[in-house]
Amino acid sequence: MPTMATVTVSSKFQVVIPEEVRSKLKLRPGQKVVVIEKDGWVHLIPLKPIKDTRGLAGGTGTKNIREKQDRS
Repeated sequence: MPTMATVTVSSKFQVVIPEEVRSKLKLRPGQKVVVIEKDGWVHLIPLKPIKDTRGLAGGTGTKNIREKQDRS
């Protein structure tokens, strides 16, 4: 279930991410977050360290890739 909270934009245009959301996403001080605006909505997407994505594409290799001339 999505977490929903109301925050206030400060005079410096800062917002505090609620503790429940920080805990759920395991956010840490200094962590980078991508801010995307689309159709009037603001999306905050935490950047994860490369090591956290290790194994994400497991099993994808070049073994079963065919050469262009072998494709029909």
